[in-house]
Amino acid sequence: MTGTEGSPWWMQPPGAEERAQAATRLRGVLLETPLLESERLNDRLGGRVLVKAECLQHTGSFKARGAWNWLSQLDPTAAAGGIVALSSGNHGQAVAWAARRLGLGPVTILMPVDAPAAKVARTRAWGAVVAAYDRTSVDRAALMRHWVEERRHVMVPAFDDRRIVAATSTIATEALAQAAAVGATPTQMVVACSGGGLAAGCALALAAHPAPVPLLAVEPEGFDDMGRSLAAGQRLANAPGATTICDALLSPISGELCFGINHAEGTRAQAVPDHLARAAMAAYFEYFGLVVEPGGALPLAALLGGPEGLRGRTVLIVASGANTDKAVWLDAVSQDLPAAA
Repeated sequence: MTGTEGSPWWMQPPGAEERAQAATRLRGVLLETPLLESERLNDRLGGRVLVKAECLQHTGSFKARGAWNWLSQLDPTAAAGGIVALSSGNHGQAVAWAARRLGLGPVTILMPVDAPAAKVARTRAWGAVVAAYDRTSVDRAALMRHWVEERRHVMVPAFDDRRIVAATSTIATEALAQAAAVGATPTQMVVACSGGGLAAGCALALAAHPAPVPLLAVEPEGFDDMGRSLAAGQRLANAPGATTICDALLSPISGELCFGINHAEGTRAQAVPDHLARAAMAAYFEYFGLVVEPGGALPLAALLGGPEGLRGRTVLIVASGANTDKAVWLDAVSQDLPAAA
């Protein structure tokens, strides 16, 4: 089965009905994470910040939505040879959790050797086997072909698949309804971005809203491929050798489907430095008592780094993950917050 323009069906944007079906599939299994607000943070930034706390989701990140939506539609006989996923940690945990809950397996997660120890341990705790690889020297596409074609495993994609995008759209849909329930009308939504699946799903949901809300995708400095790609009108890869503490946001290039959706829906992008990611981690603890990993804190980092504050605007942001090593988190929260703008 193929979609339009010669692409396989799974590389076509999910329509409204498919996104609604994903929401139904997730209901009762995934958490409807809370929308949080801090008056002190609002005072600091001069507007309203509404935080969709996906860091409180099953497995500690939004990735559980996509993993469940994808695996719950899989014929169990197709997974008899095993399930495999490539992940720095959050997607891997989500796949292992969803597979265990669905009675599927065995599960192997291919993780880079420099993945945070906490993510490796938590992935194993969900029952998966972790196989390490060197992200600086291994061809990831060839690695996946080996597991799929030679070892006959089913690969669960991390972002570039309509079933994943349909699932991430539920985050924006939920958040907009929650905002309306507290009398808030967001003027912008801000999400972290790597492969672009979270941004793509949210972009579709925001565009379908009666009052469309613009989306900002935030990337770490040195890994701003989505921003450069949107500006160029074509996918561009990150240059090798860059480093960041945002271990969850290290995809070498945005997904083809994800880029296409974000480009079509007018998503904007911004890169922020690591020191602001650390400041945002500290701010999440200070204002909400939340543990948020570096990549998951980037949307708030972008707001903290804004020279003019919010100027009365209402901004919806996603705290997308909580999985970080203790030492990294303690280092971040022990630092003083930067002075308010």
